[in-house]
Amino acid sequence: MPSPRTVNAALASVAALGLGLTGIVAFSGGASADTTNLVVNPGFETGSLANWTCDAGTATVSSATVHSGSYALAATPTSSDDAQCTQTISVQPNSSYTLSSWVNGPYVYMGTQGDGTTDVSTWSSQSSWNQLSTSFKTGASTTSVTLYLHGWYGQSTYYADDVVLSGAAGSSPSPTQTPTQSASPTASASASASPTQSSTPTQSSSPTQSASPTATATSTGGTGGGTNPKHWVTGYWQDFDNGATDQKISDVSSQYNIIAVAFANADSAGDGGITFSLDPTLQSKLGGYTDAQFKADIAAKQAQGKKVILSIGGQNGTISITSAAQATAFANSAYSIMQNYGFNGVDIDLENGINPTYMSSALHQLAAKAGSGFILTMAPQTIDVLSASSDYLATALQVKDILTIMNTQFYNSGSMNGCDGGVYSEGSVDFITTIACTAIQAGLSPNQVGIGVPASTSAAGSGYVAPSVVENALNCLAKGTNCGTFKPSATWPTIGGVMTWSTNWDASNGNQFANGEGAFTNAMP
Repeated sequence: MPSPRTVNAALASVAALGLGLTGIVAFSGGASADTTNLVVNPGFETGSLANWTCDAGTATVSSATVHSGSYALAATPTSSDDAQCTQTISVQPNSSYTLSSWVNGPYVYMGTQGDGTTDVSTWSSQSSWNQLSTSFKTGASTTSVTLYLHGWYGQSTYYADDVVLSGAAGSSPSPTQTPTQSASPTASASASASPTQSSTPTQSSSPTQSASPTATATSTGGTGGGTNPKHWVTGYWQDFDNGATDQKISDVSSQYNIIAVAFANADSAGDGGITFSLDPTLQSKLGGYTDAQFKADIAAKQAQGKKVILSIGGQNGTISITSAAQATAFANSAYSIMQNYGFNGVDIDLENGINPTYMSSALHQLAAKAGSGFILTMAPQTIDVLSASSDYLATALQVKDILTIMNTQFYNSGSMNGCDGGVYSEGSVDFITTIACTAIQAGLSPNQVGIGVPASTSAAGSGYVAPSVVENALNCLAKGTNCGTFKPSATWPTIGGVMTWSTNWDASNGNQFANGEGAFTNAMP
């Protein structure tokens, strides 16, 4: 995060379109005659939802609209439920599989969860029967996978029939499922239903169209416990000296309600564990800033209602979590550091690759250790959030239940594709709003989506904008006003907030961000 990183605009656009290919619908024939279909009740010919688990009150079987046989799945989304149906199937590790289904209706999504590598998904929007198909390979320890079908919030009934999962059968039978209507998600007091879930997904080649199966209207993720602000203002505090104003934690402006201490990095063992300590040079420049003073400053900020978390990685970070053992080592070491310094949680700023399966496992383990007060933030680059199938956004979706906010870095970027399929230039209101829209359409709740910008022209290689640009983007997303050429089809008044790199560069710039974008965000209803 702290160093300049410029992406050629043309290459970025090509990369964005390339990412979108993972969500393109494939139309192909069914499994060959000698291939075993691992799905139970694949055509709903039992006349029931036997062996499927569907969201409560949304699904039934239809005899009026079928692809073959006598019955098909008919599921009707609501404004707060995408009418998802799932089936968990026993599979073999390190094996290739093909999933297909015939579907009919607006915005039908099909995909997998828990395949041990990168969960796949695809979608279609046709008022006639068409076949979706996608392939995946299971991980080294994967013995079951969950396939899903769902529609889109507020849209009409979709139909599915002749679902096929072809590949090697698992060594144990698939879990027996009775026809189940699972309970609908319950909204917490702090989260109203997301307005985006009644909006129509944009029909374009944009990679954002591959929606996550985990999308719900009501998830608020990590809250940090206690009374929390309606919107978050996050600032990174530098544990090093690079020419910006050196600060103690106590020096950070009170406008920031999340202070992310940057950075922890991989330990020397390379086993997934992380380590953190105050930089000796910084300690000296601050007149001998001791661990005890640092911890006392953290506690004082927390007494004021602020959250202080540990940021992990950064542009030069070397952390790699690619196995179950590394995931556990990460969680154990991060929790130990949290206990030692009193951090409320962690920020994930891994800019050199991330494994969704094992990082999400590590974060869930850490959240379980930390308890209800856990704060989890993320800071992806723009190119990492252009598609729900990209590793970073896929990770965010897999930890949505514990995620506080994902602050995309709208800088050091270049032009990128937005949620409407258009290409927008860095530094504009449209650049911010269309990529924020992408994350929401992919399945994050609006209160989990934040805007990250540099605190000054010295803080990043490109992407610094006047406070008015960020404020206009917030108004556009929250109220539908002050938009550029792009105006979302819905408003998201609970939009998560803003972030800056860094509190130190902000101090060097007269705290313009804290007193501008920060104060504006804190005053939002």
